Order: sequence, then C-alpha cells, then structure tokens
Amino acid sequence: MTIAIDAIPEFIARHNYCTWRRRAGWMPLHITAAEGCYFSLADGRRILDLSAQAMCVNLGHNNPAIRDAIIQQSRTLSYVYPAFATEIRARATEKLLEVMPAGLEVFFFSTSGAEANEAAFKIARMVTGRHKIIARYNAYHGSTPGAMAATGDQRRWFAEPAGTMPGVIHAPEVNCYRCPLKQTYPDCGVACADYIEYMLENEGNVAAVIVEPVVGTNGVLVPPAEYLPRLRALCDRHEVLLIFDEVMSGWGRTGAWFACQHWDTLPDILTTAKGATNAAMPLGITATTRRIGDHFQDHVFAHGHTYEAHPMALSPVPAAIDEARRLDLPARARELGGYLGERLRALQDRHPAVGDVRGKGLFWAVELVRDRDTRTPFASKHDKAAGKPLLVERLHAELLNRGVYCLPWISHLVLAPPLIIQQADIDLAVAALDEVLAIADDVRQA
Repeated sequence: MTIAIDAIPEFIARHNYCTWRRRAGWMPLHITAAEGCYFSLADGRRILDLSAQAMCVNLGHNNPAIRDAIIQQSRTLSYVYPAFATEIRARATEKLLEVMPAGLEVFFFSTSGAEANEAAFKIARMVTGRHKIIARYNAYHGSTPGAMAATGDQRRWFAEPAGTMPGVIHAPEVNCYRCPLKQTYPDCGVACADYIEYMLENEGNVAAVIVEPVVGTNGVLVPPAEYLPRLRALCDRHEVLLIFDEVMSGWGRTGAWFACQHWDTLPDILTTAKGATNAAMPLGITATTRRIGDHFQDHVFAHGHTYEAHPMALSPVPAAIDEARRLDLPARARELGGYLGERLRALQDRHPAVGDVRGKGLFWAVELVRDRDTRTPFASKHDKAAGKPLLVERLHAELLNRGVYCLPWISHLVLAPPLIIQQADIDLAVAALDEVLAIADDVRQA
C-alpha cells in the first residue's frame, strides 16, 4: 500500500465526501477491525458500538455465519442479470416468507433502504393509478429523490426542488413527548392519526401513506397502541395503500421481527434493509401483499436495477435469519431492552438535562433539554442544517474518549446496540453516559 497507515484518515478526508456534513473539519476515525459489539481503531482503542454503526449490525460485527455465506456465494456465482433465477434468490425468498408478517409474500430486491422506498412508491402509484404520497415530519426515508421527498427532516431542505420527487405531502408525526398538535395523550384521542384522515379527505389522488412504525434517527418515537391500527383502518376506508418503512425497526430491533407486529398491523407494502444482511452486503427489500403482486400479472412492472436480486447481496439473508433465530434475537431485545430502559431512566432521574427517555426493545433515545418544564431542546433542525456545533456532538466525542460510540442527532442520542450485547456491556455504556451527561447538566446551567 502506497499510503501510510497513519495517513489514511487525512487522505480520505481530502479525496472523499462525508455524509450529511461539511467537509471542513472532517477527519474520520480509522477503524481497522470489528468483532461482536466492539470495533478497533488504528490507535489501538477498542470501542463499544452502542448504535450498531447505523442501527444495522444487529448480529454484531464479523459474524462467522454471515462471513462464510458471502465467501461461499462468491465462489459459485457473483452476478447474473435479474431476469434469471438463482438458488440464493430462492433460498433468501423462502427464508423471508418464514419471518415476514403473514400476508407479505412478493418481494423486490434492490441495494438500499432508499431504493426499497423508491420501489414502494412506484408500486403504489402503478397499482392505484394515483400519485400523491403522504409522509410525516420527523421521518427519514432515504436520500434518493422519492425517498428524500418523503423525508420530513432538514436533510430534505438541501435537495428541494430538483432533487426530490413531486407529489409528497407531510403530516404531523407521533411524538407524545413533544406533540406537534399541542395535545396530551391519552386525552388527545390520537389526534395525529385523525389529522392524516383529514388530509385524505381534503387531498385527491393519494396513492399511499408511508410511516416508520417506530421512528428511527429522528428520535425513536414509539406510537401509542391505537395509532397503527387506526392508520390501517383509515387507509382502508379511503382506499389508499399503507407503507411501513422498517429499515431501522426491523429484524428484531424492537423485540419483534418487525415493529408493526407489536400492534398486529399489516401494511400493504413493507420496506426494509440494514439488518436483513447484518449490513455485510447492501440489500433493500420491498415486500408486498399477494393482492399487489397479482396486479402485475397483467400489468407491466415498470421498475428495475442492474443490481436487482444481486446474488452477493442476497447471500447473507438466509444466514442472518438463521442466526437471529438461533440466538432468539427478538427475545433478547425484549429482555435486555427492558434492562437498558431501566438504567436509562435512572440516568434521567439523576441528570436534569435529560428531558425524555423512550424506546422499545433495544432501540432507545435519550433526549436532552435546556429546561424540563418547557422541554426546550439544546438545538434545532435549523442549527443542524447550518452546521453549528451541537452539544450532542460534544457528548459523542466524550463518549468515544471513554470507549463508547453512540450516534448523536440534533438534541438526542440514539442507542441501538447489536442485539447480541451483554448486560456487562450495557453497564459499561451507562456508566460512560452517566459521566458525559454531567457535561450537559453544566451547559444547561450556564
């Protein structure tokens, strides 16, 4: 290698782009290896991965079964045009049918969650003959034009108008801590769902509604029990399709194979990615009901990719599902998620800067506020978009100094460790959080 090992971060910063930030000041940490719940840096430090990188390495890093499946596939068939059949395509489909919510049984395979959502939008438009999509604020669905148009957070602002798809409108999200409708649950009667029905009554040409059953990056927002069933009923009443984006919330993360199963609610289309391959290969999955699949018996499915149903991308799927079953990851997420929730709520009691702790399974957010009474956050979407220094980014750096990686986002930290995490690792992480939250307490008082 012509580049010196210690020069790699500087070389990358000079010649590469960095996701969702300015290039100025970016000097990426150099990861050299990863195993289980930890990754190793070039300087020798070993870091507990408390966010599973991007909420995706559910089985932990370098899982042997995943690794071996990829190696084996590379030895037999690395690529074919998607019109052909392959054994791995059949095996992956068979495994998906075993764990997907019953009723979702026709699949389109792409290479990312964003592409899975793009396919979902096209399918909804082709099936219904209508073009509008209702999404929600505080949602993230990907960076391609349709997915970015459906995204409700500040990342969409940079893409408008040319980089987004027309025909997407936004509804209020479910956020019982900071309700956009200024209501209080349960007295609200789940008004955020009623608002979507109001939109359906006053908008023509709506093809579908898309939601994350549990919102991911934008705060791990868990809906009240009535919300998803209500959404299903109103979509049926108005004859629009319901799309669930389970890119982050799927694959055992919330304590069920897919988060929608907690509320026994079946979408017409479910999109997912990340944990499907343990992020070892890029794969997006768009799963539909048989009714939708049968529409294309007599209608052209006007969509496709060179890398659709790519054998290498599909190769980890059977192994990932078998491993998740062997380890009973949904049950582990429920059990250890309960323990993590208790420890985080204890931190909330000790630290006045912690306004809210919420989550499900091993998917949690710690939200920071300047004032608990007013629930004033430390930063806003506009601060993030402007590239201002954020308190959560300072806490992120302090956690790294203590051997813990945790994803920061505007005014909260996202805790979504590999589902194989042990209780001792949780204790280590909580101890580090306890120390750095004291910094937030001090800033709050300043």
